[in-house]
Amino acid sequence: MPTPLTADTIVTAPKVLLHDHLDGGLRPATLVDLAEQVGYRGLPTTVVPDLARWFAESAYSGSLERYLETFTHTTAVMQTRESLVRVASECVQDLAADGVVYAEVRFAPELHTERNLTLDEVVRAALDGVAAGTRVAARAGQQIRARLLLTAMRHAARSREIAELSIAFRDQEVAGFDIAGAEAGFPPTRHLDAFEYLRRENAHFTIHAGEAFGLPSIWEAIQWCGADRLGHGVRIVDDITVDRDGNATLGRLAAYVRDKRIPLEMAPTSNVQTGAATSIAEHPIGLLTALKFRVTVNTDNRLMSGCSMTSEMTALSEAFGYDWHTLQWFAVNAMKSAFLPFAERLILINDVIKPAYDRLRAG
Repeated sequence: MPTPLTADTIVTAPKVLLHDHLDGGLRPATLVDLAEQVGYRGLPTTVVPDLARWFAESAYSGSLERYLETFTHTTAVMQTRESLVRVASECVQDLAADGVVYAEVRFAPELHTERNLTLDEVVRAALDGVAAGTRVAARAGQQIRARLLLTAMRHAARSREIAELSIAFRDQEVAGFDIAGAEAGFPPTRHLDAFEYLRRENAHFTIHAGEAFGLPSIWEAIQWCGADRLGHGVRIVDDITVDRDGNATLGRLAAYVRDKRIPLEMAPTSNVQTGAATSIAEHPIGLLTALKFRVTVNTDNRLMSGCSMTSEMTALSEAFGYDWHTLQWFAVNAMKSAFLPFAERLILINDVIKPAYDRLRAG
């Protein structure tokens, strides 16, 4: 008899995380501690449970712009080498404890230079933290491979510089490049120089698209910029029509995304918070999974959303009746889509992910 799907059992299942923001996953206690160390007085409260509650309440605004405002507090305490090392290390430890066996954690180096760190120093600090967290996890008997994605901000003009930085560190566990920030008014085509450079360098990149803005954002990210993956991509559902009998008809763009197996980095709780979906039960991930799009499940911002990979998988299982086969499918989808050499992806799929789910199905 299969092992029942509960939070206690799902946490033991191997998971793959492609979309998680470093500055969106701080432990509330660490945020309070670092604020005191660096003299930051802007926190709404220094009472840890109240601070965690404040982030969650602020995030449930239904507005991506309001959601992004919460990052003012986290980035404010991530301006020194020591703080970056600590946050990155704790991030990896928390993911490993949550059963994540492979993670790509993204952050924007340009947001961490207010105390005169260079971009290179910012990246090196984060990489040192990832390595330290991996060692701590290993001592606890938890296996994880964690890598970084370097993010450029859509509203800024440093995307080419950050793209070059990602290439400079590509052999040091920097997996690729990303752009993030408010979509409306800041199309990805403003950063074509960076994307053309990355393609010339045979590099991987993902683009936040189709979250707060619709199909044009997705189309530009794919057809103009050449994105390997879509950050969120939830609004691809706008190009799908479902009749009263439940039959789905895909538009040209949706069909292209499915046919090309372009990965969708979906984050259900975050999407509900920002208004991209009305609830977990009504999240387009249900339809997109049924239609066999390359769906992956992600946390986005664990602090703001008060979530983990376990809580996301648990919520989806409760909402849609998913079993271990579907949860394995999500993990394999993500592993296939990772910015990791093919042979290394196969090892994790065949030697780690599939055997663990076989055991869970066997009970």
